[in-house]
Amino acid sequence: MRNTGENPGRSVSKTLEVRNSQARFRIDCRLMRRILGVLMGELVPGRPFNLGVNIIDTEGMTRLNETFLRHAGSTDVLAFDYSEPGDTNSVVGELFLCADEALIQSRRYGTTWQGELVRYAVHGILHLLGYQDRTASLRRQMKREEDRLLRQVMGRFAIGKLGSIRDLRALRARLPRRGRVTVAPKRINKSW
Repeated sequence: MRNTGENPGRSVSKTLEVRNSQARFRIDCRLMRRILGVLMGELVPGRPFNLGVNIIDTEGMTRLNETFLRHAGSTDVLAFDYSEPGDTNSVVGELFLCADEALIQSRRYGTTWQGELVRYAVHGILHLLGYQDRTASLRRQMKREEDRLLRQVMGRFAIGKLGSIRDLRALRARLPRRGRVTVAPKRINKSW
């Protein structure tokens, strides 16, 4: 709880929890929490938030995606908004980020898996703030904001220190070969 200049004398609850619930990647949850705490402070200054971030594997993401969205297979990020209907003052939600998917997409787009993981968190937070990506126009608008925020975060934090892969050989055996991964012409065409 903390007082803000925008709400003098009034405490604002700001809760951010990061959990690594998969075993293939070592994740520095404290660093991820710092990154997302700064981001939330800038995106929703003076507003209360309660955000849970879960880093999971492909199997866990597949279960969630099929159970809650009725989509087959894994995906990169799922955002669940737990805010009360009509409540525009606070942000309450939970994000699920797929570490395996981050590695696959980093190979596809020539980025780091750590950067992809942060991108997924930014994308999920934007959804919780009301951004949509259902149409090409909305997707472009959301992508611009996502890219802006990611550049800002990468300029302030050593994203590469976010984690490491525990057993690279075993993980490589599970991933598609580089030659078999098709590269999309532009990242904007990626279906979230």
